[in-house]
Amino acid sequence: MKNKLTRKTFLLRSLAGLGAFFGLSWGTKAILNPIKPTIKGRILGANHQIGHLLRNLSSPQKAEEKQSEEIIEVPILIVGTGIAGLSAARKLQKAGHKNFLLVDLEDHIGGNADAGKNATTAYPWAAHYLPIPNNEDKELLTFLEEQYIITGYNSAGLPIYNEYHLCQSPQERLFLKGRWQEGLIPNYGISESDRKQISDFLALMNQYRQAKGTDGRWAFDIPLALASKDEVYQQLDKISMTDFLSQHNLDSEYLLWYVNYCCRDDYGITSANTSAYAGIHYFAARRGKADNAESNAVLTWAEGNNFLAKALSTDFKDKIKTKTLVTQVNWNSDGVEATAYDWDKNVSVKIKAQRIILATPQFVNQRILPKESIQISTDLFQYAPWLVANITVNQIPIERDGFLCWDNVSYNSTSLGYISATHQQVSRDIDKWVLTYYLPLSHKSPVEARKDAIKKTHEEWTEDILTDLESFHPNIRETIEEINLKILGHGMIAPMIGFLSSENRKLASRNIDNRIFFAHSDLSGVSIFEESFYQGNRVADELLPYLSIS
Repeated sequence: MKNKLTRKTFLLRSLAGLGAFFGLSWGTKAILNPIKPTIKGRILGANHQIGHLLRNLSSPQKAEEKQSEEIIEVPILIVGTGIAGLSAARKLQKAGHKNFLLVDLEDHIGGNADAGKNATTAYPWAAHYLPIPNNEDKELLTFLEEQYIITGYNSAGLPIYNEYHLCQSPQERLFLKGRWQEGLIPNYGISESDRKQISDFLALMNQYRQAKGTDGRWAFDIPLALASKDEVYQQLDKISMTDFLSQHNLDSEYLLWYVNYCCRDDYGITSANTSAYAGIHYFAARRGKADNAESNAVLTWAEGNNFLAKALSTDFKDKIKTKTLVTQVNWNSDGVEATAYDWDKNVSVKIKAQRIILATPQFVNQRILPKESIQISTDLFQYAPWLVANITVNQIPIERDGFLCWDNVSYNSTSLGYISATHQQVSRDIDKWVLTYYLPLSHKSPVEARKDAIKKTHEEWTEDILTDLESFHPNIRETIEEINLKILGHGMIAPMIGFLSSENRKLASRNIDNRIFFAHSDLSGVSIFEESFYQGNRVADELLPYLSIS
């Protein structure tokens, strides 16, 4: 109906009104408050400190010295409540295997799909959206149907998405040459030569998107396991994305910035360190179509992908034990025994199971498994560190030539900019906003960046963030009420040159004696929701033949 006021229309009208109001008040407040205020907040989450307990608690000698105070017996133990662990549990539960236990070292579930909340809104601490999935990913589409994120299908079989889960317009903007432009691909004030190179690059990526190998598979696909194994595509893993661009005579500074931004956004590393296969995968692996959304649309929530983590765990919340750090795993023909540490109660726990799923990254697995059982070299498994900040402001950063979008990025910024955690709200009755700021620490090697990040104080990080934000929001400091930070030391697997095609990665998912099974996004080599979801379902399918209905 033409005159129907949709959620999208209402949101746009509301933002336009807010823009007119705040466009006047922003500068006035800055004049009245010339003194830089002290900004409160803190560095949250001591997961790296808890995780480092592995160095002290995982040795056999230490395990023997600490007497167990609790013994748990369960057929299936799942270590890790990230998306992979939760997806495995969901699949087992749906197959009728309901007697399992999930444990996690954190005090919450979700892994990289972590979230926080204040009086204003929930907000993400890491992963914050899910692009429209590929239509062949039936398992994921079924899950989205279960959650009423997909409400049905049209006559052509295309999914109809619940409007309240689709990212509302305005979606993205880029601060370039002193003004905001719509979208993140540089367009404002660039030369025709630059524009042509960008167009040529996008056309090349579309060719890869439509390409298929001699095996009949898509050249690039999600999950990666479904993609073509043709050598012509696998060879792209041997060079960097930067080298790939150079080989195609693509040297526009704006294109190079954009591709580097995309690599840092999805992988946490620069295009110079990103495998060309992974770099192309970013642009060429998605072919999702919907009845009521563009193919580049995304699903998002105030709390980010924590919404999906909670949805996955709906039917087995009582089977999750948090604050529990597994320090050692041993097994024999009778079963598996895990030694764990409940850091909340400060007691040791023994968990006896028939089978175990380690939904944990390789750097954790190598510490909790006996050295002689490690089947691979973990040197190639590199993890990109991140800083994430949630910034509460009492005024939204709207400029005269635009208004707040969901994703807000500045050209040549050290960061990826910020998203608005309050973007999906339709109510105008709010007086504070939360901006989630993302900074991949890609300027140094992951090891060096992690060490530097942990040393910095909240005040030092705050100044770094404000220096960045003030370059495109000159008066934002006066509006900030609080900045809370999290350092994700091993934020995501980094698909560096040669990693995706390495034997190490391929062998890492091989189970041990049909007792110990592995599921984590680092087995895919790309840290996105779909890969974690796939790994969880894959390992559940692998485990099912060994189970009897419980």
